[in-house]
Amino acid sequence: MYYSSGNYEAFARPRKPEGVENKSAHIIGTGLAALTAACYLVRDGQLQGQNIHIYEKDPIPGGACDGWQYPDVGYVMRGGREMDNHFEVMWDLFRSIPSIETEGVSVLDEYYWLNKKDPNYSLCRATVNQGQDAHTDGKFGLSDKAAMEIMKLFFTPDEDLYDKRITDFFDDEVLNSNFWLYWRTMFAFENWHSALEMKLYLKRYIHHVGGLPDFKALRFTRYNQYESMILPMVKYLEGFGVQFHYNTKVVNVEFDIQPGKKQAKRIELLSEGKHQFVDLTENDLVFITNGGCVENATMGSQNTVAPFNPEIKPGGGWDMWRRIAAQDPSFGHPDKFCHDPEQSNWMSATVTTLNQKIIPYIKNICKRDPFTGGVVTGGIVTVKDSGWLLSWTINRQPQFRNQPKDQCLVWVYGLFSDKPGDFVKKPMRECTGKEICMEWLYHIGVPVGEIEELAEHSANTVPVMMPYITAFFMPRAAGDRPDVVPEGAVNFAFLGQFAETKRDTIFTTEYSMRTGMEAVYTLLDIDRGVPEVWGSVYDIRDLLNATIQLRDGKPLTEMNLGFKEKMVVKKLLEKIRGTDIEKLLKEYHVIE
Repeated sequence: MYYSSGNYEAFARPRKPEGVENKSAHIIGTGLAALTAACYLVRDGQLQGQNIHIYEKDPIPGGACDGWQYPDVGYVMRGGREMDNHFEVMWDLFRSIPSIETEGVSVLDEYYWLNKKDPNYSLCRATVNQGQDAHTDGKFGLSDKAAMEIMKLFFTPDEDLYDKRITDFFDDEVLNSNFWLYWRTMFAFENWHSALEMKLYLKRYIHHVGGLPDFKALRFTRYNQYESMILPMVKYLEGFGVQFHYNTKVVNVEFDIQPGKKQAKRIELLSEGKHQFVDLTENDLVFITNGGCVENATMGSQNTVAPFNPEIKPGGGWDMWRRIAAQDPSFGHPDKFCHDPEQSNWMSATVTTLNQKIIPYIKNICKRDPFTGGVVTGGIVTVKDSGWLLSWTINRQPQFRNQPKDQCLVWVYGLFSDKPGDFVKKPMRECTGKEICMEWLYHIGVPVGEIEELAEHSANTVPVMMPYITAFFMPRAAGDRPDVVPEGAVNFAFLGQFAETKRDTIFTTEYSMRTGMEAVYTLLDIDRGVPEVWGSVYDIRDLLNATIQLRDGKPLTEMNLGFKEKMVVKKLLEKIRGTDIEKLLKEYHVIE
């Protein structure tokens, strides 16, 4: 397996891999990574669909990419996905996945047309004082000292960041800035999370730094992620005869470990209360989704709490990974990520408005009508003075194909589930859906005397607690995540957010899909390049632009420097006068 860039290989079709007609595949999970692996097995690996088996412990596919209407409970979206135009693997695959809405076009086509016609941007990024615009005004508010702290982290070698926290590098100069407000709420970073992941994010999205304050860099699907991404992939695979086995939990994968060679030899399944075993040869490929950010998630309702049970051991993909990891050190260290759900949880809630009474308060903040079918909030609106650090967003409506046209779906999340609310005065994790809605209504400016009535009769709210939703951000070191294809592996690979590929950044659709593509391309030795990660971090133009954007447009010549530093800068500017370097620095406002 190798990487490529440019469109020479992007549009090429690989030859049929040697011996593929004698192979079968067993895929654990139906999240985005697993479905991507299956799609590449079919499209580029040319493996017969009937020889591909996908095991899912739940009755429906999708993993964390969900969107579902539960009878007598309501609409639920546990999370949301923000896309980037440089998700190279994602678009490589979705150009081949047919739309389930429009005949003759791909998922990429409909996504591209939608975001061209209706580009995303926010008109209000944050509020304070019960729905008043916080007037962050697109500014990062970083001092020179704060900017230098970010710069230092950016240039620190990965090895020096192993097991380090963000607070080992950032102090209040950064943590009290608008930059950190934008960053932590958009990506769900906590102060104690991994400094390494923070650095990797900075590098990966350096070309989008200027878009952080208003989300103009983001793109979204038409409907919820389940209907817009998962369903088309499932329909595509079913069309090739791929075998889906629902309500079937993989308990363990057993390996034969020899010097220089590792082979998956047996899968243990649990279906309808009975244990079953699938024996494997080198021609039986196994793709393992280890861990899982939505494992142990609980759902409440309008009048019930989504319980937080930290004493319950993480199940599903976590207990399977523990059994696998016990067999070889190269299979990773799951407890590094799931040992303390207090450090990896947050809560979300899906609010469905039932009439028009709440809508004027929404319009007042987002400056748009939610019922036009276009962009509404353009990304999350963060409540800057919220005890829960509440954020909320309204994507294009309807978010579900069967959603009544006069209803609006609002996705709400709080990073601090253990802190008391400002109106409800209880931790988010102890609140019913109605109480979470009341807290949200308070922060969007609904008069106090009307809040309970509106939460009761004008909305239905479904809360979800996710104990491990940011487990992948926990401080880590090399080897804590298994390589997509560990050294010596002959017939297996790891997939998803807890598999290691150094080419991308976790908590993105692209990362999951990249692990799926790399796994298939490696095990089948497919003769076509995996698209390289977009190289903006190596583009001097993007680096210069991001530097000045972080300084809110102020040139570097305005930094507060000592006498010696000023003299050095003066000499450097004299050296580059009249050169292309001077022209470049002026073009990006680094100097005046």
